[in-house]
Amino acid sequence: MTKPTEAELPSAEIESVELTPDVVQRVREGLAAARNPKVQHHTQTALTQIAAVAQGQADPRVSGRFRHWLLKRFIRLLFRVEVESPEKIPQGPVVLVANHLSHLDPFLILAAVPPHPYYYILGDARTLYNKRWKRWVVGQSGGVIPLERWWKEEVAVMHQAESDRPDLKELADAIKADVPNGSSIKQMRQIDQAVQAILQRGDGLMLFPEGRLGGQEGQLHLPLKRGTVIYAMRSGVPIVPVAIAGTKTLFLRKRLLLRFGDPLTLGQHTRPKRADIDDALSQLETAMLDLLASDYQEPAGAKPLQNWLNHLFW
Repeated sequence: MTKPTEAELPSAEIESVELTPDVVQRVREGLAAARNPKVQHHTQTALTQIAAVAQGQADPRVSGRFRHWLLKRFIRLLFRVEVESPEKIPQGPVVLVANHLSHLDPFLILAAVPPHPYYYILGDARTLYNKRWKRWVVGQSGGVIPLERWWKEEVAVMHQAESDRPDLKELADAIKADVPNGSSIKQMRQIDQAVQAILQRGDGLMLFPEGRLGGQEGQLHLPLKRGTVIYAMRSGVPIVPVAIAGTKTLFLRKRLLLRFGDPLTLGQHTRPKRADIDDALSQLETAMLDLLASDYQEPAGAKPLQNWLNHLFW
């Protein structure tokens, strides 16, 4: 479940990252977020709360009804949201699994599902806390399990700095020095224990198994992360796939689509075997691809506030 270190990532995956000026700028912004004392404070606060949950203690959070009310009005102010198959929205503890096109996605889903069960978001700490409004919303509502890890783009910077991009050496050294790489065994054990406690007490979990933002509407970045099905199999709760369409490029009043699928019941396995995990991943991949709008087309016409909204949800 840890984020792979530079040595563990497949070389083909590292080399597939094109370090354009925009990508390098995103890496610099990610480094700035890692160094930001406010991001560090919110991350450590959330990790302390998750450690308490792992020990069976309660964690501070607002009511599910208030969080749902706040996010629903926030989303409706900016976008038009259509939910297909609303009867398939789960009413009990599940692992919600969605494709990932924008950092708007978790807020969009939380605005669509009922207040109970109370969903916890497992996501990258820096993208959860890199903006003031996110720190306020997430900090006020709780329900976050932050992951501290290197991004794929950061690994590519470090790799290329040692080969054909000496101009990136200073940036690469700063990443190694200031960005947690996700290799803390203690922290990942606490997160694993907290997830099991959350699901056992009747709450839910939201995951994005691509492990990164997808590059295109209607497609998945494969392979999916194994931890997604492992959490569900250990707890015995179903996985409910969700397809998101429209969030790759945002503009005011854009129509966004959420499509809920049928639950995948995998049974409970305290120590799931590799073959069972691979089979469950295959089932999940098929279910998600079946839900995605492969024929999605971006709307024509004016796109008000496009740049502002896309930057807002970076």
